[in-house]
Parts: sequence; C-alpha cells; structure tokens
Amino acid sequence: MTTNLQAAATLHNGTTMPWFGLGVFKVEEGAELVSAVKAAIKHGYRSIDTAAIYGNEHGVGQGIREALEETGLSREQLFVTSKVWNSDLGYESTLAAYETSLQKLGLDYLDLYLIHWPKKGLYKEAWKAMETLYADGKVKAIGVSNFQIHHLEDLMKDAKVKPVVNQVEFHPRLIQQELRAFCKKHDIQLEAWSPLMQGQLLDEPLLQEIAAKHNKTVAQVILRWDLQHGVITIPKSTKEHRISENADVFDFELTSDEVARIDSLNQNLRVGPDPDNFDF
Repeated sequence: MTTNLQAAATLHNGTTMPWFGLGVFKVEEGAELVSAVKAAIKHGYRSIDTAAIYGNEHGVGQGIREALEETGLSREQLFVTSKVWNSDLGYESTLAAYETSLQKLGLDYLDLYLIHWPKKGLYKEAWKAMETLYADGKVKAIGVSNFQIHHLEDLMKDAKVKPVVNQVEFHPRLIQQELRAFCKKHDIQLEAWSPLMQGQLLDEPLLQEIAAKHNKTVAQVILRWDLQHGVITIPKSTKEHRISENADVFDFELTSDEVARIDSLNQNLRVGPDPDNFDF
C-alpha cells in the first residue's frame, strides 16, 4: 500500500504517476496560485493537475519553474497533467490545443494529457490526435476524464492506444463501483477529482467518528480511503497548511470494516455534471 507522498502507480504503458497530487480547479491566475503550486512541491507533492479550461496554466507553469529553482528538483521529477477542452475536440484542434497548453505552462512536454469530457461525436478524432502526440514522444501518457463505461468501450473499439487513466468524480457519495471494476479489468488507472465533494462531507458523522479514532481530519480519512481503493487523488487547496495537512495520510491505515462503512455512504450523488448530459 502507498506509504509516502512520492509513491507512484505504474500505468499500463510503464509510466509512473504519483498516487497523490495537487488539483487547481477554479484557482485563478495570480500570486495565490503560484504560491499554492510552490507550497505543494516544497511539501513533497510531485504531481500537479490543471486543464485548459481552468484558465490558469500560465500560473501553474510559473509556480513549477520557481519551485524547481528553489528546491533544486528537476522537471523530470514532477508529473504534470493538463486536459483538452470540448471546443478543441477535433484532430487538428487537439494538436493545436496541446501546443497552446505547453506554451502557457512553459514546458517542453506533459506527463499526462487527458480528454476532459466525452463530448458526443468528437472524442474519437481527438483521441487520434492524442495517439499522434504520444507516438511522437510529445507526451508520456494519454488518458481521459469523465468517461463512463460505454464511452470507454466505444473509444477502445477503434483506439490504437488504450487510455492509461480515467479521471472522474469520486468520493464517498459517489463510489463508482462498476466503473472502478471495469477500469481495473482493462488496466485503466482511476483518478479522483473532487475527492472531498467540495467540502460537503466534512460534517458527516460516520467520517467524523472514524477521523476521531485515528486522530485525523475527515479530509485525511477520505483521502486515505481513496488510496486504499487504489484510486489516485488530487485534492485542491490554495492554503499551505491545508496542502500539507491533506498529504499527511501515510502514517495510518483504515480497517477493511471502516472502508466498507465509508463505501456505504454512497448515494450515486454528483457535485459535478453528469457526463451523459454535459454538452458544453
């Protein structure tokens, strides 16, 4: 089981990806973003997740560059993810979107590039472009986000390269059991976005009970639960003390009974869009 913040999963193409990272959804460009990225790297994070639609790739890149300079780490020691947005889901437009993201980030390559949403009728052309980027060595791994089972089945019918990652909404109110089983069967690594359900679970009595038993916060219990399910997780925070606290999940382990009790909180409840009805 995952024992430290630099521990990494081995994806099916052999690329290693940290189990734990920083998400920057809805963090605006500016000093707060740069500071958050730097704080995460200073506290041992090695994975940063952004996206074109977040509008903050420039600040993420600045934070990375400043952190590398201050810590002496190399670019190769970090794992950087971005995503192509729905409006760019075509072959040429996806290739162009990738180059735009690289330019904004100020990087020579990405470790992981994802299709952000399975926009009907467009993601297959985008995937061909992703395969080209991968074949040309411009990205170390390619994957998808918010794909349900039928989207994955449809994509894999024609794909030359199987997605290495599926990043989806995952938390104790949405445990994605069937999707997790499908991804495990096909060796596609599941990754959680919104693991803390945007803070909506912090008052849940069961989680508070388990947290008290382990002398941990509810957030730490949820993030540990992610890891024990074999799900990569990328909690978002801009506050340095919270960034550090979120990552303090490697010195305890939930019992199988506690994991099952947390699983029982499932209500198939989303805080984000339903992938079958999201058409932006």
